[in-house]
Amino acid sequence: MPDRSASAARVTAAPEPSAGSAGRRAVNPERVSVLLPLPLTGPYDYALPSDLELAPGDVVQVPLGTREVIGVVWDVPERDDGLAADRLKTVIAHYDVPPLPAVERRFIEWVAGYTMTSPGAVLRMALSSPGALETPRPIAALRARVSKDGVGDLRLTPARRRVLAIVEDGLARPAPELARAAGVSASVVKGLLEAGALESVNLPPPAAFAPPDAAAPGPSLTTAQREAAAALRERARATEDGPPGFSVTLLNGVTGSGKTEVYFEAVAEALTAGRQVLVLLPEIALSAQWLARFEERFGVPPAQWHSDLSSRVRRVTWRAVAFGEARLVVGARSALYLPFADLGLIVVDEEHETAFKQEDGVIYHARDMAVVRARLGEIPIVLVSATPSLESVTNAKSGRYRLQHLPERHGSAGLPEIVLIDMRAEKPPALPGLGQSWLSPSLRAAVSETLAAGEQALLFLNRRGYAPLTLCRACGHRLDCPNCTAWLVEHRLSGKLQCHHCGYWSALPRHCPKCEAEGSLAACGPGVERLADEVAVLFPEAQRALMSSDTVTGPESAAALVKAVQAGEVDLLIGTQIVAKGNHFPKLTCVGVIDADLGLGGGDLRAAERTYQLLGQVAGRAGRAERPGRVLIQTFEPGHAVMQALRSGDRERFLEAESEARRSAGLPPFGRLAALILSAPQPGLVDEACRRLARVAPRSDGVDVFGPAPAPLAILRRQHRRRFLLRTRRDIALQGLLRAWLAAVELPRQVRLRIDIDPYSFL
Repeated sequence: MPDRSASAARVTAAPEPSAGSAGRRAVNPERVSVLLPLPLTGPYDYALPSDLELAPGDVVQVPLGTREVIGVVWDVPERDDGLAADRLKTVIAHYDVPPLPAVERRFIEWVAGYTMTSPGAVLRMALSSPGALETPRPIAALRARVSKDGVGDLRLTPARRRVLAIVEDGLARPAPELARAAGVSASVVKGLLEAGALESVNLPPPAAFAPPDAAAPGPSLTTAQREAAAALRERARATEDGPPGFSVTLLNGVTGSGKTEVYFEAVAEALTAGRQVLVLLPEIALSAQWLARFEERFGVPPAQWHSDLSSRVRRVTWRAVAFGEARLVVGARSALYLPFADLGLIVVDEEHETAFKQEDGVIYHARDMAVVRARLGEIPIVLVSATPSLESVTNAKSGRYRLQHLPERHGSAGLPEIVLIDMRAEKPPALPGLGQSWLSPSLRAAVSETLAAGEQALLFLNRRGYAPLTLCRACGHRLDCPNCTAWLVEHRLSGKLQCHHCGYWSALPRHCPKCEAEGSLAACGPGVERLADEVAVLFPEAQRALMSSDTVTGPESAAALVKAVQAGEVDLLIGTQIVAKGNHFPKLTCVGVIDADLGLGGGDLRAAERTYQLLGQVAGRAGRAERPGRVLIQTFEPGHAVMQALRSGDRERFLEAESEARRSAGLPPFGRLAALILSAPQPGLVDEACRRLARVAPRSDGVDVFGPAPAPLAILRRQHRRRFLLRTRRDIALQGLLRAWLAAVELPRQVRLRIDIDPYSFL
């Protein structure tokens, strides 16, 4: 945090109200209430210096104990707490950035109330780049002081003449740029400056992002695409009175139907109106193809916001968003909390993805909060998916959301043929040197035919690493995590065992840690690394590539791999779920799914829906161009509703059955859920907290409390965990019920309580 002397330079008068600062009002001339980005109960009051004028939304620096922290002047009711202004600590400085818009402040309060977290914890997500509050340094530059004919006694060498000829246009340039343009050394430029032929000036930093060309023509659209695009454009079009108004549209289309190009039309409409656009993607760091398509359509790359960006890029992007210079931002879920100056459209692509659910810190679902942000801002939002969530489908059927459907693939491409392979009847033969095989004879033959035809194949297994379990053949001991109730996953490429929950890792031991038998440890079950070994034996001539979150670590590596596949440098791709996210490979015609039943167990209420969505997205990678595709799914449950829906393509029948099962059980979207997760370093502490909560648990019609019970991950990061699950009817105020319940209990100080409204994970 900067010191007071540095802060003094940032003290300014409050800026004039702008179009994005509706709802600002004068505050008490002697004091202001400031919300801090900390898990506190509410805003703190501070005295206002006589030379500083502030209004709600202004970003300030204030003292807190011995520290100096950032905060935002907040909207609070006028009140008299009896504390004189001269007893309050004083605001130190006002940052010279636009005030946090009123709609953003309302959104922060709404999210805090819904998720039952403090507003300061939500504000922290909006102020996630503190360095962005500092005014960027100006750029030092040089320009001509006199013309080349008026340099007095200055000796004009050929090098000096070239420099002076360039600066004749009167433009200022940084010294290195001027030296390069003139083809001279830095000393020549420095000599002209010292001689008085050049003068120093400061230039403002250049614009961080070039504006997209909203008028650039897109590709030709089919009739169905044009109709959907026209509807989205109409909803994104601004009116004479201001914003276009709130609406939610579910853009549902089969894989390869051109959904991205359709919603690009709505993006173009919003950009034409001078508004900002936010596009949320579940895996922004891996969305190389989306970024390329945007640049091809609009002529410039978009601003990005995700965890893989450097701190410098985040600073620049945050300021560009706040000042309205970044016209389009594509980002992960955290981009929803950026301080947009004039947001006019939100798009949530792959809206069904569970990656939009944040499980740490403030627990929220970005898709649902994006709908709230659009409603508060009175702007349209588009939810996009080939396999939409049951929640969105239900809202569309009830009329709450508008529906635009794209039933066919673009161009001549057709949907792939889907074949179920019953693994109870078709046993994979063993492989020399590897032992058990995981590819059935039918799938081996299909891959061989595909490669022989000069086409590409994809083998999908949603399990990272080499093996999910390592055990001792001698005593049966399983290698587990010392911090969690989880097995260690072997990662042979990196030579380690790793816990995917807490990050613990160790080298693979030579001896069993329990019985000390040497060479007795065996890898059990396949991961994608083990599958890659099998593929190398079965198809040694094929060019292979592995695509998982362990091998594709960011946008650059993702873009390189995608480019290699598109260029035909890869014959056979082996991957986890990241291969299912929007990639378009024209030559990929065969998809094989290994262990398709993997996601159907575990007691997750959305297990069937998630499995259908994931396998449907993976299947959609096949046959997206002229060549027909086929998908072979290895399953031990070919009669399961998910497998039958995939084979027949009858999604509606599957969703109807899933809806009826949820409705009869009172589960979302027909009922509401909240989870209470308690954790403590000792099991006795957390059990005592659970007993206290259980004694005063709510009991009324339409309310059910399940638990307490040990969480499936009963120990996580050395914390013992217990769970309650609260189920209510939709018409019951869930948050109020929880507040009353928790207010009746005093928990031990060492017990941590987390509240998950609308839980997606039950671990």
